[in-house]
Amino acid sequence: KILVVKFLLCFQVYCEYGMVHVLSEKGSSKGKDYCILFNSQWAHLPHDLGKASLLQLQDQTASVLCSPSDVPDGGFNNQIPMVMRGNCTFYEKVRLAQINGARGLLIVSRERLVPPGGNRSQYEEIDIPVALLSYADMLDIGKSFGSSVKGAMYAPNEPVLDYNMVIIFVMAVGTVAIGGYWAGSRDVKKRYMKHKRDDGAEKHDDETVDVTPIMICVFVVMCCSMLVLLYFFYDHLVYVIIGIFCLAASIGLYSCLSPFVRRFPLGKCRIPDNNLPYFHKRPQVRMLLLAVFCISVSVVWGVFRNEDQWAWVLQDALGIAFCLYMLKTIRLPTFKGCTLLLLVLFVYDVFFVFITPFLTKTGESIMVEVAAGPSDSATHEKLPMVLKVPRLNSSPLALCDRPFSLLGFGDILVPGLLVAYCHRFDIQVQSSRVYFVACTI
Repeated sequence: KILVVKFLLCFQVYCEYGMVHVLSEKGSSKGKDYCILFNSQWAHLPHDLGKASLLQLQDQTASVLCSPSDVPDGGFNNQIPMVMRGNCTFYEKVRLAQINGARGLLIVSRERLVPPGGNRSQYEEIDIPVALLSYADMLDIGKSFGSSVKGAMYAPNEPVLDYNMVIIFVMAVGTVAIGGYWAGSRDVKKRYMKHKRDDGAEKHDDETVDVTPIMICVFVVMCCSMLVLLYFFYDHLVYVIIGIFCLAASIGLYSCLSPFVRRFPLGKCRIPDNNLPYFHKRPQVRMLLLAVFCISVSVVWGVFRNEDQWAWVLQDALGIAFCLYMLKTIRLPTFKGCTLLLLVLFVYDVFFVFITPFLTKTGESIMVEVAAGPSDSATHEKLPMVLKVPRLNSSPLALCDRPFSLLGFGDILVPGLLVAYCHRFDIQVQSSRVYFVACTI
């Protein structure tokens, strides 16, 4: 953990995200911010756009600016040239730009953005900012604003409070509390009420799975195997995971909505006798319509899952329903089982987050690489087993790296199973839910 903290601190000091605000010189369109990656040791960027100098962006991407012959006639007087990355060091590029009157330098990269580094003497010699801009953003600038554009480089501070994290916190804690309460309430019905079941769906709704120590060990081994397989075959297996999520989420949504639908006075009639699978049980029309609705929601999400504007709402709804279903269905019968589950998952997390960077060629954590999606993935798909909320504050981090705040289902299910166990214990000893409330808090 200490090594990771040191790495993050170094990354924060030497490699920072910023923005370049681009405007058309004709003033015919609104400005747009683009992500840049800069090293504050070259030169600091202002935190406020109003204090940043709005200068002409000169497209010199036909050259790499490694020799004086790459400098156009007249130099870069009070301009910010955009040049391609490669063939020489960052220092050589920015030194040539500064000598020829540039007020900044944007290095366009076709590859993954990396901080423009140098040594102490080079940092002291250079007094203009230098930053990396992605090739895709450079093309978008030309397409959106034409050839005559102005730009201002700045690096606004990250907000102190991310309101999207408050939303995720409320969703996660609410899911844990509701799931734990629901799981215990079902035990109350089993112990003190003998109600009549009139169809197979209700019978299935009352089924639970008691987790044994052997099942816990098998589960962790399967998680390890799947994580390693995803690391090596991500582009192929990600669609399998998406399909499994759609199926499991539709079942979870059905399980969560069925108690409310059964309270409706309409649609109690059953379908006629038949020999079709499942339908031979003659389900009620309202339950059949509910099943169609749940499947439709999952299919809609599966088709439009990459629509960042609104698909995250469906993903969160399906994810919460899935977590509630799991908390209701899976039961840890003993405190020993709770302890074993938390212990092996702790070892699992530590190994795949902090140990695997020493075992991989890239030095990346296997869990982080899989959760965020490999940078070299051809599909650019993301695993859906997360709650996601878009960042509500405008910031370089939201623009450049993480437009969404994420929380994995494991961070909900693991504490949720413990809360559910505490609620069941309250019911067994007939306490006033003191353990449930304390564990939830």
